[in-house]
Amino acid sequence: IYMNIKQVLEYGTKLLKENGIDEPILKARILLANILEQSKEYLTTHETEELNRQLVKLFKKGIDKLCNNIPIQYITKKQEFMGLDFIVNENVLIPRPDTEILVEEVIKLVKQSSNPKILDLCTGSGAIGISIAKYIDDCKVILSDISNEALKIATQNCISILGKDKNNKIQILQSDLFKNIREKKFDIIVSNPPYIKTAVIKTLEKQVQNEPIIALDGGKDGLDIYKKIINQAYKFLKKEGYLCLEIGYDQKDEVIELIKKTNKYQDIYSKKDLGDNDRIVICKKEN
Repeated sequence: IYMNIKQVLEYGTKLLKENGIDEPILKARILLANILEQSKEYLTTHETEELNRQLVKLFKKGIDKLCNNIPIQYITKKQEFMGLDFIVNENVLIPRPDTEILVEEVIKLVKQSSNPKILDLCTGSGAIGISIAKYIDDCKVILSDISNEALKIATQNCISILGKDKNNKIQILQSDLFKNIREKKFDIIVSNPPYIKTAVIKTLEKQVQNEPIIALDGGKDGLDIYKKIINQAYKFLKKEGYLCLEIGYDQKDEVIELIKKTNKYQDIYSKKDLGDNDRIVICKKEN
């Protein structure tokens, strides 16, 4: 049997609701628009358009995945961030709007230097580093991650977002934090590291639990990776270079404490995200 756009959306929305998936109407529409390679507006103006069996089958398959708490972004393979379209899959964390606060702050700081060099540690999809490279003209950015699968996605994003610009702006490097980093004079080191306490992961929304564990798990106290980054970053920064970190909403004091303990940084400050949670901590290498 053929179904039209309106019927297909109603079917999908109903199933998502029955399975307790949030934003069922929106997700059904995003899914169908993606399958048809059309805008969500198109669905509204073409409600009676009939869909062939193949398209309906694809849609039903996508709805099943959503009912199993697979994030919509892993099904459509994309997520918008900083006004850019990023490719994502199950090997990378889905970029969050909260992280835009970190990118905007780095862009502001970078404008103070000429030909700035930036290291994006734990880059994942490349969202942070590639956004900076897109909006800052003369910068050089190293995207680094321990996961080769993540770096494949970061590479695709470099090509799709920066195009021919990518070769002179971006270098991609597999590294466990600083292990393979040879460059010693960065203006900025930026990172959104894994920061969720191991025990908390199983209490997160089911959809978040389907994101890569390596990108979520910050160890018992959630601070494992911060300790490593903070204790080493100053060796890789220029004098007065900045370390810029995303943090969990309840980690500000602990992260600032770790920074102070090293006696290697000054001018420490934090900023909140749009939800009024502490979201980033910034500090500067001491002279």
